[in-house]
Order: sequence, then structure tokens, then C-alpha cells
Amino acid sequence: MTSRIHPTAILEDGVVLGPGTSVWDSVHIRHSTTIGEECIVGEKTHISYSVVIGNRVKINAFVYICTGVTIEDGVMISAGTIFTNDRFPRATSPELDRLRSSDPDEHTLTTLIRCGTTIGAGSIIGPGLTVGPFAMVGMGSVVTKSVPPFHLVVGNPARSIGCVCRCGQPVLKFVPGERVATEHAACPVCGLEYAVRENGTVVEMSTIPHLAHQFA
Repeated sequence: MTSRIHPTAILEDGVVLGPGTSVWDSVHIRHSTTIGEECIVGEKTHISYSVVIGNRVKINAFVYICTGVTIEDGVMISAGTIFTNDRFPRATSPELDRLRSSDPDEHTLTTLIRCGTTIGAGSIIGPGLTVGPFAMVGMGSVVTKSVPPFHLVVGNPARSIGCVCRCGQPVLKFVPGERVATEHAACPVCGLEYAVRENGTVVEMSTIPHLAHQFA
């Protein structure tokens, strides 16, 4: 199974694509980036240098992924998503006499998108964050702090309003300002079961052995 690259795409030196990965029109992937197997990179997306992307990741059109981002397996990055890596960006030195380098420095922060996560269309992901496994970021959200596993966050700034199943369906709604704890919450679609601790941690309670897990 070979990778497929549209003739208008630009792949710089040192880019590695896994088998079965498709790169569509007008994509630009900077040097030293690694993309795993069976991924899709949608049209007019820009991926900066030294980005690491896992297997079976869907990246839609017009996405910007900057240096310092790592994306694990099975992630969905919807159209128009923007990643950032500097909390205090400036174009020049304080004296305005020279451009700041685009190379990573002490201001460059890393971001980790864990397995199975969905980032909704038009979202902005702040720097130095972790979005936990199977979390879901609602469309148009501005994520300014890390997101726990299985949590559904929406808004600007993004706030948790519930938890979602591995299949993406809402499992439980959270009441703003209150802690929700339950020993049993089943997905209404696929039936997988979860528990929510008082601190908001979501634990898989499925009877399928390889799914039962508490993510850190």
C-alpha cells in the first residue's frame, strides 16, 4: 500500500509518509515531519516542520499545524483548525531592528493531542496543552487549558460540558459549577459503559477487556 500525493502538494526534504496516507491539493508539509499510516491530509493544509502525526489521522482542509505539535493515532482535526505554540509572540526584537527567528526557542511550547480525539471545525488550540484521549472539542472553540480524557468542551474559552463515548456520542452532561459523579453511564448508541469520579476523571467500565481503562 503506497502513499498518494497530489501533484500540487509541496513536501520538503525529510518528510516521511506511512503507507496508505493521502496528501491532497496545495498541501504544504515542512521538513522533518513524520505522518503515519492511512492518514488523510486535506487540501490547502499547512503542517510545519518536525511535527509528529500518528496512524489513521484525518486532517481536513485549511488546517494549520505548527512546530511543537504531536498528534496520536485515530485523531480527527476538522476544517479550519489552528494550532499555536507561543503565548507571547512578537515579530521583532524589542528594538524593532530585526525579525525574530521562526526557529523554536524558550518561548516555543509543545502540544499533545492524544488518541481518538476530535477537534471541531474552526477551533483554535492554545500552546502547551494536552487534549486527552477520546476528548471532543466543539466547533469554533478556543482551547486555553488542557482537556481531560473523554470530556466534551465548547466555547471561548472552552469549558467542559459533559463526557463522550469512544464512538463520539454524548454520554453524560455536566452542570456548570457542579461536580458530577456516577458509577455508571452507558452510551445510548453503542452501549459502552463509563464512570465519572468526583474530580471529573472519566473511567471506561466496558466489559471488553482491552477497552476498560483509566487514562492519566
